[in-house]
Amino acid sequence: MENRILVIDDDTDICLLLRRFLTKNGFEVAIAHTGATGLATLEEFRPDLVLTDFRLGDMDGTTILTNIKEKFPSVPVLIITGYSDIKIAINVMKQGAYDYITKPLFPDEILLTIKKALKASQEASEADTTVEVTNTTSSPTGSRRKSSTQAQYIFGEGPESVYLYKQVDLVAPTNYSVLIYGESGSGKEAVALEIHKRSKRANGPFIAMDCGAISKELAASELFGHEKGSFTGAVGQKIGHFEMANGGTLFLDEVGNLPYDVQMSLLRVVQERKLRRIGGNREIDVDVRLIVASNERLIEAARKGKFREDLYYRFNEFSIDVPPLRDRRSDLLTFAQFFLDKTNAELSKQVKGFTPEVERAFKEYPWPGNLREMRNIIRRSTLLTEGDKIDIRTLPFELINYDRLLFLEPNNPSLPEPSPYTSYEAPAPSIPAKVVPAPKVDLKSAALEAEYEMILNVLKQVNFNKSKAAQALGIDRKTLYNKMKNINLSN
Repeated sequence: MENRILVIDDDTDICLLLRRFLTKNGFEVAIAHTGATGLATLEEFRPDLVLTDFRLGDMDGTTILTNIKEKFPSVPVLIITGYSDIKIAINVMKQGAYDYITKPLFPDEILLTIKKALKASQEASEADTTVEVTNTTSSPTGSRRKSSTQAQYIFGEGPESVYLYKQVDLVAPTNYSVLIYGESGSGKEAVALEIHKRSKRANGPFIAMDCGAISKELAASELFGHEKGSFTGAVGQKIGHFEMANGGTLFLDEVGNLPYDVQMSLLRVVQERKLRRIGGNREIDVDVRLIVASNERLIEAARKGKFREDLYYRFNEFSIDVPPLRDRRSDLLTFAQFFLDKTNAELSKQVKGFTPEVERAFKEYPWPGNLREMRNIIRRSTLLTEGDKIDIRTLPFELINYDRLLFLEPNNPSLPEPSPYTSYEAPAPSIPAKVVPAPKVDLKSAALEAEYEMILNVLKQVNFNKSKAAQALGIDRKTLYNKMKNINLSN
């Protein structure tokens, strides 16, 4: 049976061309030139997919998308839009559109996107009618998830993770430069690699360069290459990262660390798509998609004079924020199991999971090192585990004694050193005498006084259990620690 496609566009020529092309490729096609006509046709034609322009004469894409999803929620909707409307495309994706197609329209891209949407819709329908669906296969990302032992990165299933995946899915097929923000260890390079894998350059090279790990003197050579004898120590010709990534993707991590003069050379290469090796005279054409990452906002660095503002705007065609692990609490155990599965495969072990004590410790720990820290901890614990579950004894000292380390007096060697194999409950700290400031009547002082009293009362009620206190106050533990330090409650 042929799949039915409804095309809604106020451009008659586009409608006719799409109908002719899609009919040749085995689809049954209906067309409509207004939003109202399209919605009426929807009821009669009952399509398997809707392809609609965002800007119609009588209504916009958001309105027509809402109406389609109310009547036929399982029908995938593809939005036709222009490159200038990328923010609009992101918004309609959030509201339920499957994907977007940018003008000018390319037949192969349209056909590929339609087939992906229909396949995803069919798989979702099959999943809904299956009696037994295991937790390992059902996820917001559907069939696009790989098994843990095959995948290099897992996005998770919480709201933050689903939104991150949608952004990757959205920008990957384009040729936009992408700016990725995130803390160290949060998975910025893995996200960049996923964008590359889902792009039209997937068969080309993916080259990563850590700009923070290269000396200022060598940065230009690493990026652009050099000719023999171009400087002291240049004993041979060197191919730079741009040439190595030709036809593929170049990922520059911590790009804000590049020297200012190298940034100027980089801007020229990005603009002209040509480079010269250091000491060379020949211009070399390069076709590279750039993905850059930073743990600080580059616009702020530009305002401080540390980063070229024009280069920032070149990079910032699309930006993605990778949330820290502490903000992805609903996915903590999913990530932990992912790293455990990979480590089992690496070590040929059969560790099945984690004890309740370990799961509780994972949920309470703030993970300052993010996913990188979790991966290393689980690799260590898996190696130490002899049974079928990782227990508290295999966790590192700093994780199971995190509370104690925060409140430990730095110059007090008399405090006993707890065993790394037993969990330690931090003793209730002594309450310091409040420092009464000079009489001062202002709103800030009153607020600090009230905050002191509230935090102190809650801590007493929960016997100085910081996790319970933070929960009772409606804040996370890190915020609580900062507030306690500010009001002299951290000793």
